[in-house]
Amino acid sequence: MNKYTIALAAALLAVASQAQADAPRRFDFTDGQPQAGYTHVGRDTLYAKERGYGFETATRADKPAYFSVDLPEGNYNVTVTLGGGTAGVTTIKSELRRLMLENVRTAPGATEQRTFTVNVRTPRIAASNTLAGGAVKLKAPRETVQEAWNWDPRLTLEFNGEHPAVRAIDIAPVQAPTVFLLGDSTVSDQPGEPYASWGQMLPRFFKPGIAIANHAESGETYRDSLQRRRLDKVLSAMKPGDTVLMQFGHNDQKQIKEGKGGPFTTYLDEIRLHVAAIRAHGGIPVILSSMERRAFDANGKVAPSLIDYANAARQAATEMNTPFIDLNALSKPFYETLGVEASKAAFAQPQGKVDNTHHNNYGAYQLAQMVATGMRRQGLAAAYWLADGYGAYDPARPDPVAAFAVPPSPNHTNERPLGDEANQ
Repeated sequence: MNKYTIALAAALLAVASQAQADAPRRFDFTDGQPQAGYTHVGRDTLYAKERGYGFETATRADKPAYFSVDLPEGNYNVTVTLGGGTAGVTTIKSELRRLMLENVRTAPGATEQRTFTVNVRTPRIAASNTLAGGAVKLKAPRETVQEAWNWDPRLTLEFNGEHPAVRAIDIAPVQAPTVFLLGDSTVSDQPGEPYASWGQMLPRFFKPGIAIANHAESGETYRDSLQRRRLDKVLSAMKPGDTVLMQFGHNDQKQIKEGKGGPFTTYLDEIRLHVAAIRAHGGIPVILSSMERRAFDANGKVAPSLIDYANAARQAATEMNTPFIDLNALSKPFYETLGVEASKAAFAQPQGKVDNTHHNNYGAYQLAQMVATGMRRQGLAAAYWLADGYGAYDPARPDPVAAFAVPPSPNHTNERPLGDEANQ
């Protein structure tokens, strides 16, 4: 076999591999004969690498379940067919508890189709003219074990709800705009209840056709984003016109105590580096200030703990003519409206102890609406895909706690997210 034959064989193999990657993946979860072109998946079909799909654990019809399918890195439209013989209420989350569909109700005997767009990624950083190849420096064991579903080459879907009724799913690759997230534990995909972040809730507020790619991680700063190559990973995956939301501050405060920086020095410089790099790759950088912690003064007003970092973030946005979402300011009327005691309902309470930094599902859901509204008010192109009825959230009029009904995920943890140890 000469070199030309070898080259032709390699090219044909590459085309075949790409065709396989681009081919829709269709799965039928009903008990009867599967639809033409669909692969039948029984409740006892466990994930196996040789098969490339299956449930992560044994399933029951009335319990949440995790279904995984091998996929290359990229964005995908997932169309689910819901419903069946009995009434159903279905919530679907992707990867690590990213809320995609919330409490979709189907009447007995009726079916309904819904589509959402998801992002799948691996740690690999593709080499280019502007970036060295390599990989994100993941934190072990947190990202390699507890958060492995965020980085493996497959999509994992959580079927949850009062009576989840997933009949079929159709997964197809899509060239869609992407909103990338960089930030700390208040943004990152938290692996277990009772912790949650606004980054996990944000996909729920967008229509299909745009993907949310959450690259935030617990305990991190703008400096970590550079050193662990999270920014490089985003740049390697980003297409011109994509949006990057950045929110750091909680952990950057530790640099003052360590004598390694401050809000109006190193923090500002590191924001500038991020903005410049994103723009150089054709992206749209958006700076967010950090939401406040739960702390009140004697008059029931929020006692600021991150105001210097919020002001520095605003200064950077003004200086660089960058869209700015002041989550610090938006979080205050939210906490104050709930009040000193009732505001506990927005924060994680592992083993009954209130974590005054990290939110639960309810709190994260409210903050995500603030971010979505900020995107619309800043005139971002990505706001075009906001779901109907969202994008005008008033933090002084939050959703009633009693009416909040996003079902918790099965996985729980008492391990506090990394970072911010001094401000619990």
